[in-house]
Amino acid sequence: MGVLTGKTALVTGASRGIGRGIAERLGRDGARVAVHYGSNEAAAKETVAAVEAAGGSAFAIRAELGTPGDAARLWEEFDRHADGLDILVHNAGIGTAHPFAEIGEEEYDRLFAVNVKAPFFLTRLGADRLRDGGRVVNISSGLARTAAMPPLMAYSMTKAALDVFTRDLSKLLGPRGITVNSVAPGIVDTDVNAEWLRASDEAWQQAADYSPLGRVGTPSDIADVVAFLVSADGRWVTGHWLDASGGSLT
Repeated sequence: MGVLTGKTALVTGASRGIGRGIAERLGRDGARVAVHYGSNEAAAKETVAAVEAAGGSAFAIRAELGTPGDAARLWEEFDRHADGLDILVHNAGIGTAHPFAEIGEEEYDRLFAVNVKAPFFLTRLGADRLRDGGRVVNISSGLARTAAMPPLMAYSMTKAALDVFTRDLSKLLGPRGITVNSVAPGIVDTDVNAEWLRASDEAWQQAADYSPLGRVGTPSDIADVVAFLVSADGRWVTGHWLDASGGSLT
């Protein structure tokens, strides 16, 4: 029997990348996983199938984040499949296409709508569904604590805001035995990074050299950290920012 048997989890942005890795890991640990996606239904179904192939249980729910009423629509979809929640993982996020000198207001506003506003209101509207003793994990970024990539300033700002949300929410939900933590990946081999990361052997090696462990991160590296935090073993960790960058920030 898995350590999360009997638990229900929701992972946003779970159709690919880190989100898919988290969904698959929680499913293997016994949780019933709500696989949220914004537009790629086929990819979400692949994640569900992967969870089920590993002996777990999952279902897909669609809601485009960053739009008015997104949180209410997501929970309406969720309620069709499940009654209550134990684990909430805010993984969905978008990056910026333009640096500081070029980014426009519309792009800036969308970054904050998806990366900050959506987790805030998903949690606020979902708090009554989240059972006592539950878990909230926010996927942050190492860029929230370092100026290694100034062109991504606006994106980094959204992740820093998410970290403040983590800290303060842990105080609000703590009396119910609910822990709230941030997990901050470094460079991870996902579709989002594939274009530049796999552009050449040199690009890959440069990315690997950021970590003293000498390699690029994988979705499973991050998923395993999340799995610890949402398990009983993580019960005494809350309000914490966990560096999961493979030492890239040291």
